[in-house]
Amino acid sequence: MPIVLDGSNLTVEKVVAIARCNEKAELHPEALERIKICRAMLEQKIQAHEIMYGVNTGIGEFSEVVLDDEQVKEFQKYLIYNHAAGIGDPAPIEYVRGAIAGRINVHAHGMSGIRPEITLTLVEMLNKGVTPVVCQKGSVGASGDLAPMSQIALLLMGEGEAFFNGERLPGKVAFEKAGIAIPGLEARDGLGTINGSNLLTAMSAIHLYDINRWLKQAEIACAMSLEALFANLKPYDVRLHEVRGFKGSVRSACSIIKCIEGSDLQTGKLKSKVQDAYSMRSSPQVIGAAHDAIAYAKQQVEIELNGVGDNPIFIPQNNITLTGANFQGTPVSLPMDMVSAAVTMVSVLSERRLNRLLNPALSIGLPDFLTKGAGMFSGLMLSQYTADTLIVEQRMLSAPASVQSIPAAADQEDFVSMGMNTAIKNAQIIDNAYGVLGIEFIAASQALDFRNFTNGLGVTKAKEVVRRHVKHLDVDRPLYPDHTKMKEVVKSCEILEAVEEIVGSLEQSPK
Repeated sequence: MPIVLDGSNLTVEKVVAIARCNEKAELHPEALERIKICRAMLEQKIQAHEIMYGVNTGIGEFSEVVLDDEQVKEFQKYLIYNHAAGIGDPAPIEYVRGAIAGRINVHAHGMSGIRPEITLTLVEMLNKGVTPVVCQKGSVGASGDLAPMSQIALLLMGEGEAFFNGERLPGKVAFEKAGIAIPGLEARDGLGTINGSNLLTAMSAIHLYDINRWLKQAEIACAMSLEALFANLKPYDVRLHEVRGFKGSVRSACSIIKCIEGSDLQTGKLKSKVQDAYSMRSSPQVIGAAHDAIAYAKQQVEIELNGVGDNPIFIPQNNITLTGANFQGTPVSLPMDMVSAAVTMVSVLSERRLNRLLNPALSIGLPDFLTKGAGMFSGLMLSQYTADTLIVEQRMLSAPASVQSIPAAADQEDFVSMGMNTAIKNAQIIDNAYGVLGIEFIAASQALDFRNFTNGLGVTKAKEVVRRHVKHLDVDRPLYPDHTKMKEVVKSCEILEAVEEIVGSLEQSPK
């Protein structure tokens, strides 16, 4: 079934389905009618020579320059040319597809003033697999993602470049091969295609989807390390978290204890400390805080996905044009900056548990650095070095971009969100997080190999998956293949899927 875009029901999960899984998209018939009504109103206003920003005026610092009728016809072309000013490597295809889906959903409100041919062409591009080549860098996140979105708009004129069937082609050629007609750009069409924070929002939606799955794996890794360290499980009693009241903390405690269900650690057969270190005892509170931050960010991103992020806004029922700043990326960039810190924080927590597994003074009888041949062999000593360097990079990238505004356009655009910088750095933070967690999975599995007791069902399954890819470290060997492989395994969510098949969803509290 195609995903119907109607301006109001686009979720993070649907963005991922369209962007990553190539699900078909469809414009709701009522949305198409709204677009037609709005365009008819706009054309009446153009004929009446009503002054409208970006339609018959220049933009930015040139917004006071009124264009004549001949200039109005050509203006949109030059608008796209001068805004297609990004730099560097192309953004991943899934990000661009997500941005196109988000822009269609903006148009679906019938308040952007573009011709229906523009929106329908964007739908065709998604469904026929034509993805514009878009430089990821160049947007300041207000007035929207103008530079990258302009590279999308170039294709609507038969220009630019696109990926199609694995090839990088001139845009016109890609359209011809896919059987898509070139609609051209008329009054308002160009600005109506680019004037929103659609790329940074699509990137944020995809990141939130991936981070949620990563956090669930952080809980699985935590459960493995807790078992290996003979943890006191009282801090994971859900009642402890319910009396405080944070939803994320309750969720995290439930998830961790689900993975440990069936373990000898629950029966009292194994002696544990009266109170463990914070990195063990407070994992639900810390990971839970990340869950809560992500829940808020997801709420903000989904509001943006379903809002009218454009300028100007046309309201046909009132026959008016409103100029404002609904392209401003701050409502997304600010919570996503918080997400940066959340992922880094949970990565630090993972590294601290890794330290307890490796450090003979803290590991409750485990071999030094998890090797039987300490001195001759160093075991996983250097794995901690790798985790540490990844975390330091995460910390540097966790500085908020939303406070880094640099004025542009002769101070007409004197405060910008820098939301694209937030999205770009979040991608690297997440990539590092896969590696950090992969190393904890390796160490926890190695530690459990030295323990002789029945592990929880979820923990047992997780270790089984790890052992499919990384063998027990009996004697020292180069570790980079193990590290790299486990990073890929975490990214693939193979461990998560296997564990949830055994213990159920790690997003639902037990009844």
